[in-house]
Amino acid sequence: MAQLIKLQDYISRYEWDTYRYPTQYIRQKKEQWERFYSEWLHPTMEQDCNEEGQPEEEIEKLSLFQKWKGRFTKSSVTVEDLTPVEQVVKRNKPLSSIPKTEEELKQVFLDRLLETQIKWASSTVSQVSIVESNYYKDPLLRFLLQRFPDTYFIMYRPIFEVKRAAVETDIILITPIGIELLSFVELHTDEVIMAGDERTWTITAKHNEEPSHIVNPLISLKRSEKWIERFLHPKNIDIPIRKTVISRTNRILYATAPYQSEIIDKLAFPAWFEEKRSIHLPLKKRQLAVAEALLSNSLSQSMPRPEWEEE
Repeated sequence: MAQLIKLQDYISRYEWDTYRYPTQYIRQKKEQWERFYSEWLHPTMEQDCNEEGQPEEEIEKLSLFQKWKGRFTKSSVTVEDLTPVEQVVKRNKPLSSIPKTEEELKQVFLDRLLETQIKWASSTVSQVSIVESNYYKDPLLRFLLQRFPDTYFIMYRPIFEVKRAAVETDIILITPIGIELLSFVELHTDEVIMAGDERTWTITAKHNEEPSHIVNPLISLKRSEKWIERFLHPKNIDIPIRKTVISRTNRILYATAPYQSEIIDKLAFPAWFEEKRSIHLPLKKRQLAVAEALLSNSLSQSMPRPEWEEE
């Protein structure tokens, strides 16, 4: 599961200590999965951790899996408090039983990790940002986090400060070998997108309708590349930057491939996706330096945790 190091302008603990949290996340994920999987195979306690009247100290002794099991079997679970000061997360549908297969178990584990990642990308020890609830259900964010390796960093439409102005960029994927700027263009129909060098791209019409247009996504990608290069230059960081337009749902046709950019439509996406997932490299020092440089130039809106204000 990729690491969400920045979400819009929320404060991130990765910006608090860029070199510590990536390795800590990978280690803790491995340890918790092994423990979670072992307890799923060999459950030691059958009682529901949410049973009324159970002593608090006994609840604390329950295993990680048993705590989660209580959420699976409870028929009316609709919300969950991540921390006393953070948003509650509404569930789409409560699970009716414990996962029966290893694949189901993995998905449950990844869903819990998603919540942890959003928590890490919106809080530090002393500060917290108020997270919009839609991010917990954002299908694109979920896809990027749950389908890429642990050593990939994702900055999800981060906001940077440029000449005292707030500037939102495209999705930034920082891998051990380079940076990839991603723009997703996905329509709910089977219409074909006609790409070109103009300011707008044309969407083919259905039946007798007039064709519609969208802004050329390469314009935004080039602008994002410009800002990133500006942030990395003072640090003397040289790393490849690729610009990629992706559609998992539509064909994108073009006469000439864009310069130093890549267009991936629904036919080319499976191969592109598998290529990214096949890269199994450890974290690199240059990768961490890139993340630190970009995080230090990003904007963060937060407030002190209530417990810190009380102290």
